[in-house]
Amino acid sequence: MTDTRRRVKVYTLNEDRQWDDRGTGHVSSCYVERLKGMSLLVRAESDGSLLLESKINPNTAYQKQQVHPCTSCKPMVKYVLHPFLCLRQGRLELLPADTLIVWSEAENYDLALSFQEKAGCDEIWEKICQVQGKDPSVDITQDLVDESEEERFDDMSSPGLELPSCELSRLEEIAELVASSLPSPLRREKLALALENEGYIKKLLEIFHVCEDLENIEGLHHLYEIIKGIFLLNRTALFEVMFSEECIMDVIGCLEYDPSLSQSRKHREFLTKTAKFKEVIPISDPELKQKIHQTYRVQYIQDMVLPTPSVFEENMLSTLHSFIFFNKVEIVGMLQEDEKFLTDLFAQLTDEATDEEKRQELVNFLKEFCAFSQTLQPQNRDAFFKTLSNMGILPALEVILGMDDAQVRSAATDIFSYLVEYNPSMVREFVMQEAQQNDDDILLINLIIEHMICDTDPELGGAVLLMGLLRTLVDPENMLATANKTEKTEFLGFFYKHCMHVLTAPLLANTTEDKPSKDDFQTAQLLALILELLTFCVEHHTYHIKNYIINKDILRRVLVLMASKHAFLALCALRFKRKIIGLKDEFYNRYIMKSFLFEPVVKAFLNNGSRYNLMNSAIIEMFEFIRVEDIKSLTAHVIENYWKALEDVDYVQTFKGLKLRFEQQRERQDNPKLDSMRSILRNHRYRRDARTLEDEEEMWFNTDEDDMEDGEAVVPPSDKTKNDEDIMDPISKFMERKKLKESEEKEVLLKTNLSGRQSPSFKLSFSSGTKSNLTSQSSASNLPGSPGSPGSPGSPGSPGSVSKSTSQMAAITTKGGLVGLVDYPDDDEEDDEDEDKEETLPLSKKAKLDSS
Repeated sequence: MTDTRRRVKVYTLNEDRQWDDRGTGHVSSCYVERLKGMSLLVRAESDGSLLLESKINPNTAYQKQQVHPCTSCKPMVKYVLHPFLCLRQGRLELLPADTLIVWSEAENYDLALSFQEKAGCDEIWEKICQVQGKDPSVDITQDLVDESEEERFDDMSSPGLELPSCELSRLEEIAELVASSLPSPLRREKLALALENEGYIKKLLEIFHVCEDLENIEGLHHLYEIIKGIFLLNRTALFEVMFSEECIMDVIGCLEYDPSLSQSRKHREFLTKTAKFKEVIPISDPELKQKIHQTYRVQYIQDMVLPTPSVFEENMLSTLHSFIFFNKVEIVGMLQEDEKFLTDLFAQLTDEATDEEKRQELVNFLKEFCAFSQTLQPQNRDAFFKTLSNMGILPALEVILGMDDAQVRSAATDIFSYLVEYNPSMVREFVMQEAQQNDDDILLINLIIEHMICDTDPELGGAVLLMGLLRTLVDPENMLATANKTEKTEFLGFFYKHCMHVLTAPLLANTTEDKPSKDDFQTAQLLALILELLTFCVEHHTYHIKNYIINKDILRRVLVLMASKHAFLALCALRFKRKIIGLKDEFYNRYIMKSFLFEPVVKAFLNNGSRYNLMNSAIIEMFEFIRVEDIKSLTAHVIENYWKALEDVDYVQTFKGLKLRFEQQRERQDNPKLDSMRSILRNHRYRRDARTLEDEEEMWFNTDEDDMEDGEAVVPPSDKTKNDEDIMDPISKFMERKKLKESEEKEVLLKTNLSGRQSPSFKLSFSSGTKSNLTSQSSASNLPGSPGSPGSPGSPGSPGSVSKSTSQMAAITTKGGLVGLVDYPDDDEEDDEDEDKEETLPLSKKAKLDSS
């Protein structure tokens, strides 16, 4: 069974003062030869890997703590852990006492061991106290003082750190002193000051030469530890000494002798013999040249020579990063100020006499130059790119992109990307100016499009990058608008006139027939990129892209790609059409209907069969959008031309819903008089104000019931003047047409009436004579003086009532039976608005009847 006494979690404190869990393992204490002392080791319980190796330093303050909340509970506590339980998970339980040991490995690098059992914690605590000569009963091995107090105490009573004399025989003592000083911020500060004041580093490097001459491997190993420790002191003043021209190669030499490696590395040999410094343009400033050499070597030390920092050392090299950063800033500034250098650079770039190898070096230098500029502050970066623009970088790129060398073009593309990302307006202004002087074929943007189209990479990595740059250039969101000109209007006019035909050329060339003429993977990828940009244009541009699509019949050509064997390309084509339909623009809709551009979509839908995939869902979503948004022209076009092909699709109700929409539209178009009659009825039913309503109600109560015939409707006097024949004529014609409808259509309409819609439908009762009784659905007909109202003659439950109607559905009653009318969504709102008003009327009537 695994020993749980020494089972621990290892935590480190990150920059945000939050604890990071480094893993769970088992802790032990033993003597480590490499660290020259007793150390704490934690090996992971999963694979036995080393999670922690920490020497127990005599001067480090170790603290044994008890209960601690998690970081979300009490952030005022310095060491905030909850190793096995957490309040964030809704559990508030106290840990057993004395289960945590916390210490600082270095400045801002706090460590903690959280023990599962108290016995294991006590055992390790005794080992720590034994090394430091402390009583295990204490909770902290060293007195902690505030940093400011520590500094004051140091100023008053502590002299500077005294370094051992720099001799070969004392290298081990020096290495131990450096290692023991690293965990304490105060001791690090003292050590750094001592190294600076005494010129100690140069003395150490002199001993390095002696050790190499004598092949004293042990001494070289000690020097490695000393120099590495000096790097971890993180002091700019020390770096200035170590990276000086006379010292830097010796420092690199010391770092070749890593004790953990069986053989030394050959870093100096690489830097002096393999790595070659080329001046593509002679640099006259010796300070600039020295700064370039220094930056390259320090970058090499950071990337290749220094060992990968442990989790405790990651931020202890921040000053080294800053040293490189500011060196690059200085280099860019010095080059930018050297006008002769930049003038020669661009002159040779554009000179036809420059040989290919030289031009390649020039372009690579310019690319590196632009990459360095990314380290500049925004204000300095503005000045940098403005300088390049004034020197003619865009005309130079235009010349370079027209060359045959693929590597040169690739580097030029990278430079162009820096310019576009920095200031797209600058690039737009240049291309519009050059369009007045040059042919379309050699325009900068057209060269970019051609490189995108001709990308030889099977994965089209370069084409994807160039497409992103084009998208940035045509994006209206980053275009400027001033009082004198609008960049959007001018540039888009230029782009559609001079560049769009180049972009769409591969698409038009590949869609001359009913299916793509070339359908290989690389071509499909290229066309997908072009469609992506065109879709972006549809969304963000207005009349420019609309005119282009309609005049060039682009959508029809795009839909040819629906027949591609590559699903991603067919989906790109479908997405392009969906974006157009989503605009709900009648110009586009008429173009789609005129060219029958739903045919490729329907064909692809049918060819896809019953497979439930992305193609199936995307096509159905398109038709569902047309139905939900009630795009009448497209609805009619789809049903009239493709209903037979789609009527059997019953696993979704989209197409039946489209058919229903179409039927509703046709009924309105075929019966304008009926529609106007409904409008009149609605006006009389809903448009009366409160005074009219009260007058009519009073008139009804004053009317003697005996004066009215059974079943006769009471209507306002204004309605009695209506000519019944005029109203009944369109209704009679409508009834004749309804009798001729197929039984299938009747079923569809019946389903509609049973679907729960609350639109008002009308019930028209015809007697064998000339009398007619017009009633409406109960929820919309309880108006005073209207047939079917409670208490009115001829309504259920009223005195003298003849018919007892219990139906809640409206229908047309004829000798032949019941037929449902189409419901009109337009009436829904008006029905709902007056529903409350109508429900209160029967109650007032009933009260008056009771009182009489």
